[in-house]
Amino acid sequence: MLRIHFTEADLARVRVAPGPDPLWEAVLSLHRFQTRRGRAAVLRWYDDARLALPRHGLVETVRSLLIPIAPHALYMPDFLTPDAAEHGLDAGLDAIAATPRERLRYELGRVAEGGRLPSPGQALADGDRRGREELLDGLRRYHAAVLEPYWDDIQADVDADRIRRSRAIMDGGIEGLLGSFEPMMHWKPPVLHVDYPADRDLALNGRGLKLVPSYFCWLRPIALADPELPPVVVYPLHNGARQARRGAYPRGSPGGGSMLAALLGNTRAAALEVIALGVTTTELASQLGISPAAASHHIRVLRDAGLIISTRDRQHVLHTITPSGADLLRHNGGG
Repeated sequence: MLRIHFTEADLARVRVAPGPDPLWEAVLSLHRFQTRRGRAAVLRWYDDARLALPRHGLVETVRSLLIPIAPHALYMPDFLTPDAAEHGLDAGLDAIAATPRERLRYELGRVAEGGRLPSPGQALADGDRRGREELLDGLRRYHAAVLEPYWDDIQADVDADRIRRSRAIMDGGIEGLLGSFEPMMHWKPPVLHVDYPADRDLALNGRGLKLVPSYFCWLRPIALADPELPPVVVYPLHNGARQARRGAYPRGSPGGGSMLAALLGNTRAAALEVIALGVTTTELASQLGISPAAASHHIRVLRDAGLIISTRDRQHVLHTITPSGADLLRHNGGG
């Protein structure tokens, strides 16, 4: 269990990251190659990624460099996921490039646990400039090959989760937000109890807390190992969102004529516009002036067309729009 201790000042400095973090997603996606646990939730991505790695000449880079320094283990080096990556991949890679040699050596030494890393990782730990350049190039190429093709999918899940967290804040303020993470996190003021594989305490001491939603995080949240770094908790996105979308959420444009024809009715087009703001079935029925049964029917058609996703939020199901749905609204003059 991880116990995060808040002060009054910390409650005013809690925030949810504005989007997916490219380096957290890169590192956690590498974990999906190392264990079968959690793979089913991203199976379509995993199948595509296995084909993409040899096509882009990345098999050896992943096997001998990236996986050894980003193991699916209790300890993972913090330098791989700098706070600057919130501002994009380039900013994150620049922060890795600026990591002091002493910190690299210490954190990679903990990964090796007294042994030696494979030669590319060992060169990095020894402070070799070429080793650092190989890491930056490997992370950039890995991201382009296996994450960028799925970035719209990842962004859609994060957007759906942010709507869910925004509703929690509107209903209950920051304490409502912290309480919305059940069952993976339990808010018992002034302590946030996080399901965690190790027993530890983290005092925020006025620094606040950044919560980062992650597409590839599985089962339980992850925190940085170094308590002196800006406090971060990465949490898995609601698996229901992926399950509702998998197999029914086509990449690219919304599809053929039959799919568009299903949206030509005034009520269903209005439903898509309302769902763009995030609603439950009951709220949609109320706003459109239709029965809950009729709202459920329109939701099912829109979801099967890959235009919306549905995520269970405790007693309710929250419906949000996908990138394909947003594109369709824009092309038809919607907001």
